[in-house]
Amino acid sequence: MSTTRRRFIGFAGASAAVAAFGGCASLSTHPPAGGRVVVIGGGYGGASAATRLRQLAPQIEVVLIEREPAFVSCALSNRILAGTMAIDELTVGYGGLAANGVRVVRGEVTAIDADARAVRLAGGSVLRYDRLIVAAGIDFMYETIPSMAADPGQAMQVVPHAWKAGAQTLLLRRQLEAMPDGGVFAIHIPPTPYRCPPAPYERVSQVAWYLRNNKPKSKIVVLDSNDAIVAKAGLFTAAWKKWYPGMIDYRPKSLLVDVDLRTLTAITEFEKVRADVLNVLPPMRAGRIAAQAGLVTTNARWCDVNYLTLESVKVKNVHVLGDSTFAAPGMAKSGHMANQHAKVCASAIADLMQDRMPFASPMMINTCYSFITDREAVRVSHVHRYDADKRTMMLIPGGVGLSAEPTALEGTYAVRWAQNIFASMLG
Repeated sequence: MSTTRRRFIGFAGASAAVAAFGGCASLSTHPPAGGRVVVIGGGYGGASAATRLRQLAPQIEVVLIEREPAFVSCALSNRILAGTMAIDELTVGYGGLAANGVRVVRGEVTAIDADARAVRLAGGSVLRYDRLIVAAGIDFMYETIPSMAADPGQAMQVVPHAWKAGAQTLLLRRQLEAMPDGGVFAIHIPPTPYRCPPAPYERVSQVAWYLRNNKPKSKIVVLDSNDAIVAKAGLFTAAWKKWYPGMIDYRPKSLLVDVDLRTLTAITEFEKVRADVLNVLPPMRAGRIAAQAGLVTTNARWCDVNYLTLESVKVKNVHVLGDSTFAAPGMAKSGHMANQHAKVCASAIADLMQDRMPFASPMMINTCYSFITDREAVRVSHVHRYDADKRTMMLIPGGVGLSAEPTALEGTYAVRWAQNIFASMLG
């Protein structure tokens, strides 16, 4: 009996409670005749997969389980720190999904039984599936920061990450507002891979915009664990010199050892940096439910998948999307890429559940915008195609695009990108 299976002793007895899920009183424990796909997580990957699968195979019942009442986009959320966007503009409810036929359940999956093809929710309710999509996002490795490890929830109220948009974003904004003019904002960037490689440097830019216009005597210290800026390096370096001269102190090879929560001091291998506002991004790994379900395969952090279908290489009938995956060469962990994972996965599942072979040469396109000022942004894009010989996604020749410089037009495109992807994934 597997570890996952043993966790499910007593599992079947809870199945009658499914009727209480999120108002879905008619939701049966067992899959209907047309089959059922359960999706864990309503972010860029999960919501996109649910929507696309309903479009491709309306006979399949699609159930999305999400613990939050609404989707809040991490993409563009750094603009909240600059004061140029409100969180309401990045928040979308799940009513559109429900209107399009997705069964939306508000709850949290606590265990997966791959042998029985079933998930259990907090409270004991049980739901069976034909195929499962796990879009669990990321979890933080607070065990690498001794002072925060014992009680991460309390510690992040003092030193926020703001890497999951919502309450943490607003907390960091309030801390910036309370910071004195002449104060120090310090940010620590973890080693790659982490969610959205350019985003920490965009955050530096957006905080700098706020400080330049409101607290111009202030400084920013960037403690980067990596050897250099890992994305759009030339664009960020040039933009910081142009827009924020003398404000940003970038320090590479600054791996975090610990944090003094009382004095807001970041302790690296070589120095201690005291700040008035300290923003720490811990090392990241696949979301907790992915690890609990035995989906993690690489570096005890990430989930390997078959990129033709996004099915786990370890657990049959379970597909993993987005940030939790072990990325293909040159593939970023980003909202847009999770959306692309979802479309390939949904197409493959629709085929597999109708006894057809999935498309043998899928492509994925990623676009990532980063705001430099209140209006100017830069963009990087990547195009991947499945390589049958290497059995993974590979960048196509000439498949990388990069802005020449920050422009207001790219900023307009960034906002429209968000509006379009919200509409496509959430209805």
